[in-house]
Amino acid sequence: MPIDPICGMTVNEETELKTEREGRTYYFCSKFCLEKFLEEEQEKKVKIREKEKHKVEIEKGMELKYDKIEKTSISISGMHCASCAITIENSLKKVKGVLDARVNFASEKAFIEFNPETTELSQLENAIEITGYKVIKEEKKKEILNLKIIGMDNLHCLGTVKGVLDNLDGIISKELFINEKAKIIYDPNKISITKIKNAIKSAGYTPVEEETLSIDREKEIREKEITSLKIKFIVSLILSIPLAYFAMGPHIGLPIPSFVLKNIALIQFILTTPIFIAGYEFFTKGTMAVIKSKSATMDTLVALGVGAAYLYSLYVSILMGAGSKKYGMENLYYEIAGILITFILLGKWLESIAKGRNSEAIKKLMGLKPRTAVVVRNNEEIEVPVEEVKIGDVVIVKPGEKIPVDGEVIEGYSSVDESMITGESIPVEKSSGSKVIGGTINKTGSFKFKALKIGKDTVLSQIIKLVEEAQGSKAPIQRLADKISAYFVPAVVLIAVFSFFIWILVGKSFVFSLTIAIAVLIIACPCALGLATPTAVMVGTGIGAKNGILIKSAESLQKVYKITTIIFDKTGTLTKGKPELTDAIPVNGMDKKEILKLASIPEKKSEHPLAEAIVNEAKKEGIKIPEPSNFQAIPGMGVIAEYDNKKIVLGNRKLFDKFNIKIDFIEDSIRNLEHQGKTVMILGVDDKSVGLIGVADTLKNYSTETIKELKKKGKEVWMITGDNRRTGKAIGKKLGIELVLSEVLPQDKASEIKKLQAEGKKVAMVGDGINDAPALTQADLGIAIGSGTDIAIEAGDIVMIKDDLRDVLTAMDLSSYTMKKIKQNLFWAFFYNLLGIPIAAGILYPFFGILLNPIIAGAAMAFSSVFVVTNSLSMRRYEPKFSL
Repeated sequence: MPIDPICGMTVNEETELKTEREGRTYYFCSKFCLEKFLEEEQEKKVKIREKEKHKVEIEKGMELKYDKIEKTSISISGMHCASCAITIENSLKKVKGVLDARVNFASEKAFIEFNPETTELSQLENAIEITGYKVIKEEKKKEILNLKIIGMDNLHCLGTVKGVLDNLDGIISKELFINEKAKIIYDPNKISITKIKNAIKSAGYTPVEEETLSIDREKEIREKEITSLKIKFIVSLILSIPLAYFAMGPHIGLPIPSFVLKNIALIQFILTTPIFIAGYEFFTKGTMAVIKSKSATMDTLVALGVGAAYLYSLYVSILMGAGSKKYGMENLYYEIAGILITFILLGKWLESIAKGRNSEAIKKLMGLKPRTAVVVRNNEEIEVPVEEVKIGDVVIVKPGEKIPVDGEVIEGYSSVDESMITGESIPVEKSSGSKVIGGTINKTGSFKFKALKIGKDTVLSQIIKLVEEAQGSKAPIQRLADKISAYFVPAVVLIAVFSFFIWILVGKSFVFSLTIAIAVLIIACPCALGLATPTAVMVGTGIGAKNGILIKSAESLQKVYKITTIIFDKTGTLTKGKPELTDAIPVNGMDKKEILKLASIPEKKSEHPLAEAIVNEAKKEGIKIPEPSNFQAIPGMGVIAEYDNKKIVLGNRKLFDKFNIKIDFIEDSIRNLEHQGKTVMILGVDDKSVGLIGVADTLKNYSTETIKELKKKGKEVWMITGDNRRTGKAIGKKLGIELVLSEVLPQDKASEIKKLQAEGKKVAMVGDGINDAPALTQADLGIAIGSGTDIAIEAGDIVMIKDDLRDVLTAMDLSSYTMKKIKQNLFWAFFYNLLGIPIAAGILYPFFGILLNPIIAGAAMAFSSVFVVTNSLSMRRYEPKFSL
């Protein structure tokens, strides 16, 4: 007898609960063990893929334990362009133990995979900082607890409470005031609010919680950075106005005081130097990139361009101060250096504001997290921080309150607004047995529910994690842009140097040639190129999350619009997955009720969905179902049992062939039911066919509309099912699907997808069950129905939370829309540089006398980045076309 590989129990070989893996058959005693086995197999596949992905590390001489791989993200401040991101990536990849490093310029985060046995977080942070950028280090996790401590109204009481708090591990700092107020900063990983309150109570005082504030370190630093750029720009602008007036005024006839004209070099130096100090980071980072990473960035170009103008002007100023008559104010280029930095600071300020809006989807999701929950403990209702809710707690939710964690309703009735999670505006009715999601809002009634998922395991936390990872990933099209950026900056430096010497050789002055070189360096900064893809990806994935579509990576987003063929699993995807009995046809003189009763007897012991449909119908008819004996399930055929000394057989043609029971005389009736798309089971008693049972699964809402729209878009649509060909074809006809793969066993679904891929088709698989997980992984794009199993959701590249098939259309439309925006951004970024560099190099000067002033070049460069980010942000107006 075979052994269940999960629980170790002996199993009957005739059970239908079995599966094949690599030529070996495994048997299971229960559906739970089968699902657990399939889940573990899927996890093994994921680990194998991870090993393949990181084989390159062997070349570094590293012996990695792949089950020890960790992922982390580090927030970075001070990046100015895609080249900055590449510089940091290269530095991180040199750290021993780092398997992969991706730096997202738009979100200003590094996403790193590393071996914790050989690499420490401090090494990763150091690798970033040596390139000249700042790491936003997570502060020791802490929260603020504001209390009113009743009775603490004198110095003695203050000392008593202080002594109690000093003895608690996890209290970071505290401020106690004689007006009974207390501000306590604590580490929630070490101590709970309840424990702090109880300690104060034990000293004889009554603590009342006023408010709890989370300390958002990253948000605080981002806001400081925006404020800093704003101040630097305003200071630079104030100084640039007189600088521009004094430098250009004499050329256009504006009055200039004689004192200023006499000391023009000194005055311009005094006005320009503070602007240089405001933009010092361009010089420090540009220099560090070259020294530490042997690479040039946008900061390097700015440092070279404005640095050359400033140093040359300083040189001329010294000669003028020494009395040289060879140079005059026309040789000073302070205004170019000062005004350039002012424009670049303006661009960085506007860009940082716009980039902050990119992450609004994440901020809104984070804002959905409730802070407290009311739980029942020791028959009392108490309010606790949501972090203190435990699995199994009974939680009470009143009208208008947020549901704190995921769970199942055990008492009460209400409607819940789930729009912030699913995008569906209509409230969902909830009663006993209904699932509820943390972060959603209770509308009308009150109810109690049992907490099933807490902390990082809640749906909301998982969504936040998926969206963050997607926004940090790189689309293939972005990798191309990154490669171009890596070579672009050195190429621009060469073009600037080449242009300088060409104009010198043709007889132009040093100042003229230097102006050309500065203009080339400034206009060619690749900021827009680096922002083109990540900003659009961030907004696109955010829109998806808002509408209940979780796109797991930028690569998935790019793959969607390339799909040519879509395969839908039938049960649970195109159909509701809850079969209903439609026909009970007696033959040989039996009546309908007797047929239903006899069919229900063996099915009473079966866990098959078809069995459930028959038993449910018998109960509706008020039929009392007797207990069978000698029950036996024959996989792929049906069931047999004994009752009242009768042998009952219920199943398909194969089962009746096995027992040599004639069905020729009812073959026409069987075919007729199958042509209607129904699954037919034949009932036999004591070697005679006595009836037919017809069962049908109802189609999901919008399934036919979705198929029709996909065909209209030119997609090839298939349905895959385990039903026989006739039934499969009939259901396909109802849906408008001509291409049907029938009689496909669960383990063969992935093989069928391989066949289509071998024909050169880009295949998407839409499914929801455990059996669909291998197929979802095999497909070029796996789309998991959110109401399906966790393993299917894990295997999918896209997860549709709402269980609405129209979201397949929305995902495709959103992908196309995002790719359109990315291409627009890349076009303008490339077009801008391809057009701007030759003009800056002076190509138009011999023909039209047109020369690009470096100040105009700086303004154009600054606003090109703002244009790209703004174009991406315009996506936020997107509305799904295929839902209510």
